[in-house]
Amino acid sequence: MSKIKILPEDLANKIAAGEVIERPASVVKEFVENGIDAQARSITVEVEGGGTRLLRVVDDGEGMDGDDVLLCLERHATSKLKESTDLHSIRTLGFRGEAVPSIASVSRLAITSRKAGVELGTLAEVRYGQVRRIHEMGCSRGTIMEVRDLFGNVPARRKFLKSRRTELAHIEEVVVCAALAHPALAFRYLVDGREVLSFAEGNSLEQRLAAVLKQARPDVMVKVDRRRQGSAGEIDVHGWLLAPDAKVGQAAKLRLFVLGRPVRDRMISHAVSEGAHGYYMKGRRPAGVIMVSLPLEAVDVNVHPTKQEIRFHQANLVHQAVVAAVRHGLQGYQETVKEQLFGSAEARRLHAAPVATREPAPADKPLADRATRLFPVAAPRQTSPATRPHQAEPPRQWSTSESAGTEPRPVDNIPRQAGPDDNSPTDFAHISYIGQYDDSYLLCASSTGLVVIDQHAAHERLLFERLKTQLYARAVTSQVLLFPEMLECDNAQAQVLETYGDEIAAMGLVVEEFGGETFVIKAVPSLLAHLGPQEIFKGIIDHYVASDLAGSMATRQEDILATMACKAAVKANHSLLPQEGSALIEQMLAADVFSHCPHGRPVYRLFSPEDIRKWFKRT
Repeated sequence: MSKIKILPEDLANKIAAGEVIERPASVVKEFVENGIDAQARSITVEVEGGGTRLLRVVDDGEGMDGDDVLLCLERHATSKLKESTDLHSIRTLGFRGEAVPSIASVSRLAITSRKAGVELGTLAEVRYGQVRRIHEMGCSRGTIMEVRDLFGNVPARRKFLKSRRTELAHIEEVVVCAALAHPALAFRYLVDGREVLSFAEGNSLEQRLAAVLKQARPDVMVKVDRRRQGSAGEIDVHGWLLAPDAKVGQAAKLRLFVLGRPVRDRMISHAVSEGAHGYYMKGRRPAGVIMVSLPLEAVDVNVHPTKQEIRFHQANLVHQAVVAAVRHGLQGYQETVKEQLFGSAEARRLHAAPVATREPAPADKPLADRATRLFPVAAPRQTSPATRPHQAEPPRQWSTSESAGTEPRPVDNIPRQAGPDDNSPTDFAHISYIGQYDDSYLLCASSTGLVVIDQHAAHERLLFERLKTQLYARAVTSQVLLFPEMLECDNAQAQVLETYGDEIAAMGLVVEEFGGETFVIKAVPSLLAHLGPQEIFKGIIDHYVASDLAGSMATRQEDILATMACKAAVKANHSLLPQEGSALIEQMLAADVFSHCPHGRPVYRLFSPEDIRKWFKRT
């Protein structure tokens, strides 16, 4: 006698329910997606008892007639696939035809539906997989899916559900994702008769995301919109991210959509993080919405029962497109910041020519022997050498997490004295330099308020962008050592030099093997020439030894360039001449990116007139 038997239909449905229906939120997801596929304009979700007592989803879509109501209760019955070739171009959210019969097998399900142009609708009542009643009745156009006593016949499944609050949070996330994926549709979410969420019809994605995140300020969101042509067709990446300095609430998370379908995809999440690298503080991830559109045949959505995991045919192209789109969006956000600080682009053009095109006056030269000053400043007035004695700089240890101001460095060796122009602020478009506070922050008066600039973070970002440009142009300048320096390397360091020697040389550090475990340093990055060659070597090589080398080459190199910029930038507790402070602001004005240092710390803080009036109780 054969051991293999055909499973009874009710048992097969329960097994299918175990794959598709993980929790009450899974039921809501299936019904909401069916309503969207039915061209609904408004969807309402009602929940009682954490979702196990009642789940009701009401839509005003196309509706079903009596025959379709009965057919939708059959396994693998669907109106969305007709031939096997349709699997390669799935346009709808639901297509398997397993959800409704699986849900019906573990609950008391009632389906009420009416098509447009038909006087009466149909009501079907199913009790744990058995159709109990079906008849005509009056109802509005669309479909009402009502589930009661979910998992009532499988108490073991109900036992593994989480707390009521957790299950409601999962349901809310389903509604939020549907509302973001389809901002033109209206959504309502009610819990025990109380309205929790309500989204009006006809929103834009920006409006819908602002409503979800409860953000009233449009300047805290960064637009992402970029198209890239791939071998399989155009890849469109668009969406919105919260600005790096925006306050992050509980609803602030990164939500990903592919062809309008909410997905969980590590590759896209990694691409967003890589594209935002250098803008967000360490430990903080970008939040917002990223939507990817590409040809239907370039993605396979039929890889998981819940349809939340997908597979790309050319994942590397999608990754590159997302990285480029996020970087482009954050670079474009810089113009918003620049307009806030320095006025509109037109006002800036009318005010003065760009720094790069303006001929410097004979006096506009960097201060001599000032290694940490890479922005142009006016020459200081002369005084006697006794006014300011030479200060030897103490040796410093390399640290990728160096905190600005922990170890002050002498500004320069050139003595100076106050002159008539030292205290006169320099005016730019909509901003004027006031002075320096605590030898660390630049104070500026702006048309939009009081601006406080972190001089170290600002200069660090400017140097980083300059180094990055040189790196991509293969033009990072090196300083050849007059006397090459010998050093002994351990196995880990020697392995790094062997594997990543070309990368390291591209950043200006030239190291050659001398024999055995001995290597010779022949050139160092010009920006760090004021440091000892072995200190530079140790800083760069140890970064490779300690870092996760699984990331991209560009990310590794940019991390090291960020540290190099941090080492070379003007530090906190360093006094600046007024001309120097003005020159730094002028370089910020000319820069494409300046709002955050490469490690994600903000460069500036704007205190609006309203903020100041509140401080002094003048509101």
